[in-house]
Amino acid sequence: MGYVYLSQTFFFPTLLIDMAMIFEQIQRKEKKISLIGLGYVGLPIALEFAKKFSVIGFDISEKRVEMMKNHIDPSKELDKSAFEGADILFTSRLDDLKNASFHIVAVPTPIDNNKLPDLTPLVKASETVGKIIKKDDYVVFESTVYPGATEEVCIPIIEKLSGLKFGTGFKAGYSPERINPGDTLHTLTKVVKVVSGCDAESLENIARTYESIITAGVHRASSIKVAEAAKVIENTQRDLNIALMNELSIIFQKVGINTFEVLEAAGTKWNFLKFFPGLVGGHCIGVDPYYLTFKANQLGHFAQVITAGRAVNDQMSRFIVTELVKAMIKSGKNISQSKVLVMGITFKEDVADIRNSKVADVIYELQSYGIQVDIVDPHADAHEVKEEYNLDLSDKYTDNYDAIIAAVSHKPYMQLAEADFEKMLNKPGFIFDVKGVFRNKIKKINYLSL
Repeated sequence: MGYVYLSQTFFFPTLLIDMAMIFEQIQRKEKKISLIGLGYVGLPIALEFAKKFSVIGFDISEKRVEMMKNHIDPSKELDKSAFEGADILFTSRLDDLKNASFHIVAVPTPIDNNKLPDLTPLVKASETVGKIIKKDDYVVFESTVYPGATEEVCIPIIEKLSGLKFGTGFKAGYSPERINPGDTLHTLTKVVKVVSGCDAESLENIARTYESIITAGVHRASSIKVAEAAKVIENTQRDLNIALMNELSIIFQKVGINTFEVLEAAGTKWNFLKFFPGLVGGHCIGVDPYYLTFKANQLGHFAQVITAGRAVNDQMSRFIVTELVKAMIKSGKNISQSKVLVMGITFKEDVADIRNSKVADVIYELQSYGIQVDIVDPHADAHEVKEEYNLDLSDKYTDNYDAIIAAVSHKPYMQLAEADFEKMLNKPGFIFDVKGVFRNKIKKINYLSL
């Protein structure tokens, strides 16, 4: 159901004043904003709001809270200067949240081992809100979900625990996060923010609150479900386009031509979309499509195209290893006695985040052949890698590898020349360049790529 917001605002200017009351109170610091979940999404939002308003930053991890109190971003995305001058209280105490009236939830929404939505963090965050929310408070969800999740899952939990009625006792909205880890160009304030509310009043308050920090402006969605759907299809669209590139790379490998050279040629046309093959991991593109297919299945529809795209992308780790192993066998190498260096294990270049990294699948596949694998990464934390994947991160590489997989194009790796790789490799040596970034550098070493 939609609302004609412009007509309400245009013909009833006094109504706008009433609608914006909580925003005006936030603006005067009479009411506080809380951020529940201070990861790579929640912390930047909290600090941006804290430049203008009074903010409470809540995280269940006391260790992370202590780091932030010392102006350290646990996600390694922000430097100390981002914390300067911020009117913010970092806490892991539930009672502190009672002092806020505008709550923003930014917790992860992963998938489980069966590739179904794991709403546990979102459910727990909703329970947290339900325990501390007061009459006339607001709650806005930022976590990526399927259309309907906010009203079907989160709101009933809040109602049950708070004893308040949705719409009259408290207001709710949805404003999907659009933060891109490692991207210094498309930062929080420079990307249009989609906002939505449960009614015209909440929409106006939520929109004006976000407008105060988002210089790119906001887009007022007609409903919470529309805003939820808008977010989940952003990454689904990217996933499908990358899946097409990955399938093309499999075809072109059989043809005997380089995919990146084909894309370079095709890209000379003005309307050719410049997507590239690769490993699709992380906590967004490799996850969000499963939320949409889950909802589709609930409604009795099998999402054929989305599911096919996911299947193609999920098989690329095996494809990379299979092609490398076949080439090594042809050269006469004993695979069970071979040693391979994997360069990079984070889910994308120049970030520390290892969540849902498909490089781990590459490593597991190599190990299934009995291959000894060394892993290096200038950004990843060895303890986190061990805890998440039960893999050991090496401090440095040696000089006796049979093959190198350049999995993640971190900046330090981009400075390497062919001579650097030659020093690391036994002869005959192989390099599998996942991103195709060394295509014009490698002339002597056996070269493979997607």
